[in-house]
Amino acid sequence: MSSDETPNVPAARNSREAAREKAQRVHARQSRARVMRRVIIGLVAVVAVGSIGTAVAFAVSSSMSEPELSPSGMTGDGVTVSDVTLAAGSTGVSPDQTPSPSPTAAATTPAPEGTQEAASPTEIHIYVDYLSAGASEFEKANARQLAGWIDQGAVTVTYHPVALLTASSNGTKYSLRAASAAACVVTYSPEQFFDYNHELLTDQPKIDSDGRSNVELADLAVAVGVHDAKRVRSCIEGQDFVSWAKDATARALAGPLPGSKDLKLNNEALVVVGGEAYVGALNDPAEFAQFVLTTSNDEYYGEADPIPTPTPPATPAPTDTPTAPATPAS
Repeated sequence: MSSDETPNVPAARNSREAAREKAQRVHARQSRARVMRRVIIGLVAVVAVGSIGTAVAFAVSSSMSEPELSPSGMTGDGVTVSDVTLAAGSTGVSPDQTPSPSPTAAATTPAPEGTQEAASPTEIHIYVDYLSAGASEFEKANARQLAGWIDQGAVTVTYHPVALLTASSNGTKYSLRAASAAACVVTYSPEQFFDYNHELLTDQPKIDSDGRSNVELADLAVAVGVHDAKRVRSCIEGQDFVSWAKDATARALAGPLPGSKDLKLNNEALVVVGGEAYVGALNDPAEFAQFVLTTSNDEYYGEADPIPTPTPPATPAPTDTPTAPATPAS
């Protein structure tokens, strides 16, 4: 009796099919894993993009909800000073400097028929870059007589801080920061602006130097006696009005300047009187006073009507018959 001792093994065909099925199951698992990875990566990317978009939107909305700060107490980017006094010991002013006569001559002269009955104060606009040597010269020479004229009501004086020399302070942007500091004083302690402006101009850093730091600008404001010193210091050291100073300078460069028809800012020490630019010596108070007086008189009397030129009599035409010479008396 014979027996079959061959092991019970699957046929070759069955083995191949089993291997194929196993490979298919492995491939399916790998495919599902790849799909899951892609889905997870996609979700992570969407979340990341959404987070970035949310952050950008928040930053934009925050910047839009915080408008650019602008100083108060100014008109036409300038501050009009009134009721000022200047101590004899102020920097840059000689105690024996005598103010020139007030430009009020027109007010005491009878007005011609058809003109205004009373002279209004002459408008003076002073554009100052706090690093400008010319602006410093003008302030030292004219501060005392300007203060006198303001006290008498003969003129209105409006200072306009500008920043044309921002690049002339070793990268510290002193002109821009000083203009911003002046705007802080105008906003929170306007009564001290005249003194602060005077000190900035007469005790002035040299051009191409670093200039005062923000702390030193704030210290100077405290030294002239500003009210609410803590708030003024915070404004100056925080450079709250730097953007305003930059924009105000751009507006002055574009023109027209307040009180004028077509003037534009063309230098860092410009003085405009009654709509006319002063082109005389900045350090000569007598010359400036004469210009103000002349301008105020022109404003008071107005433009005179041109006087028609009389027509000369017609010259008789020459005759062909010569005139006999007169016979001398015997």
